[in-house]
Amino acid sequence: MRNNIGLYLGKRAHMNPDLEAVVDPATSRRFTYWEINQRANQVANAFRDLGIKKGDRVALLLLNGVEYYESFMALAKIGAVSVPLNWRLVADELSYILKDAGAAALVYGNEFAEVVGEINARGAAATEIGHWIELCEGVDRDLFAIDYEEFIANGSADEPANDSGDDDDLFIMYTSGTTGLPKGALHTHNTMTWAVITASNTADIRFRDRYSIALPMFHVGALQPVLNSIYMGCTVVFLRQFDPKVMWEITEQEKITITLAVPAMLNFMLMVPDFQNYDISNLRWILSGASPVPANLIEKYKDIGIEIHQVYGLTEAGGPATLISPDDAMVKIGSAGKAFFHTSIRVVDENGNDVTPGVPGEVLVSGAHVMKGYWNNPQATAEAIRAGWLHTGDIALQDEDGFITIHDRVKDMIISGGENVYPAELENVIMAHPGVADVAVIAQPSERWGESPFAIVVRKDENVSEDNILKYCDGKLARFKQPRGAAFIDEIPRNPTGKPLKRVLREQFPGPARE
Repeated sequence: MRNNIGLYLGKRAHMNPDLEAVVDPATSRRFTYWEINQRANQVANAFRDLGIKKGDRVALLLLNGVEYYESFMALAKIGAVSVPLNWRLVADELSYILKDAGAAALVYGNEFAEVVGEINARGAAATEIGHWIELCEGVDRDLFAIDYEEFIANGSADEPANDSGDDDDLFIMYTSGTTGLPKGALHTHNTMTWAVITASNTADIRFRDRYSIALPMFHVGALQPVLNSIYMGCTVVFLRQFDPKVMWEITEQEKITITLAVPAMLNFMLMVPDFQNYDISNLRWILSGASPVPANLIEKYKDIGIEIHQVYGLTEAGGPATLISPDDAMVKIGSAGKAFFHTSIRVVDENGNDVTPGVPGEVLVSGAHVMKGYWNNPQATAEAIRAGWLHTGDIALQDEDGFITIHDRVKDMIISGGENVYPAELENVIMAHPGVADVAVIAQPSERWGESPFAIVVRKDENVSEDNILKYCDGKLARFKQPRGAAFIDEIPRNPTGKPLKRVLREQFPGPARE
């Protein structure tokens, strides 16, 4: 039998049919593994009846919940390729991804009906979507769409025939590129199987663990733990969106044993009044990544009896790169640990030579879980994966014991509230302003978000103001990408090759960011 991620759900349903698989507090629904596998089979067969076949791309624009879980697994079962969409993007950004992926169908929640309606109105020039499937949840559906529950109602609950898996494509997850255009990291059934295996052999995840997921499923940092939970026999408790108070409530009510939260989320949780009064006695640890976790934040959680296990990972690696173990979490505070069990890590200089301990260098990752490549982008793939090593563009220090501490980012990526923001994308938008001659975007420290974008602009028109720049960006980029401020200078400092000297700009405009 071929290795197919979707069949893992059926296998777990066979082994532990009565084990609770999914809890969706927003809709007060609970499903055992047997029940959710039956629904996933219905979805899979409904897609087949619609004409979706192996290799076809289907986009998902949904909040966390049962429908996301079962749709992803259903598409995997029949060999179709999921395209998780960041629901914070605007119509222009989503249209580009849908067109680039060649999505044949879109499953979306009614929360996104307005932006989907805008995309639909653009016609074939914007997308190749032939089927629009709306999760209506009690509201009127769009006239061009099929109701999700009606769509799956006629699907057979029998396990669909399967001829896919192994090195066949599983999903395309888009990340913003340094050129300003998103790139689709392409993963297969095998790459994600190895992502799951290496995580299972490294992280402290146990059978019957209850794992709350508040990060959105369009992030590999949420998707991979969901797949890991199926593999290990855990219960996933979804939060539609992050709410710090709800995080504590769910931890108490659902007896959560493990969870994940980026540093900004951890900060917000400590701001909840009387958070100490919640019963968190079942919680063993919180996984945190996306950006380095400040040592003082780890200490604050240590003081209330919660271990923060720092992880370093990438979409291109299917998630895993390095992880701090429970034995070391409170000793090597601030470190992202060592390579996952089936993962190799190197820290190299600009010539590709391994650096000595304590010397900063670029992190390289190798393992069977590294992506197949970037969708329809062989040049970017060749630049990212060289001689079997994924070049991350991230700078780290490695100590004598092999512990990795993420130090900086070669590509000047900004991580705001756990979301990746690439300066080049903002720069491309701002440069289109008729009154702008030049621009560079940097990160400024933010107490609330970790980092926020800040634009440094050279005027072409002396009447251009900070307010003009901010309003110009509004609607052209997702809210989390919007610059929080702008400043004006006579010339952007650049090196001999023309690259902006952002180190100089960060020294000149240190922040903090406007909240």
